Amino acid sequence: MYYYLIIAAVIVLDQAVKKIVTLSLSLNESIPVISQIFHITYIRNTGAAFSLMAGFRLLLILIPVLVILAAGIFIFRKRKTAHPLLLTSLAFISGGGLGNVIDRALFGYVVDYLDFRVFPVFNIADIFVCLGCGLMIVYILFFDGKQHG
Repeated sequence: MYYYLIIAAVIVLDQAVKKIVTLSLSLNESIPVISQIFHITYIRNTGAAFSLMAGFRLLLILIPVLVILAAGIFIFRKRKTAHPLLLTSLAFISGGGLGNVIDRALFGYVVDYLDFRVFPVFNIADIFVCLGCGLMIVYILFFDGKQHG
């Protein structure tokens, strides 16, 4: 149950911040937080990471939903036996993935707004997907196959 709460919290946080951005800024508007370093910039991304696969909306919804569904089933089945780091990583990936799938399904694009000027604009959902992947790498490198107590 704990891992599903993580997923829900990530989705709520992601969707709430996206709503604030869309209500507060016009499309393509940018507000400097730290001039030339970090801005809040409202853009719409019709593709996946780095705008790849723009125009493949159905595929960009279907594949993540299938992966997230598989992760959710794994979390449910292995919640008592799998390592907590693995389960947390899957919860972060699922929450972030669902946050972006909701945007794609409802609007046809993902709302992005975190703009560091040297990297493509991204959002909180993207952060959680990346954190989840990072935690999974740590799990694979240091815990996978080892007994945990």
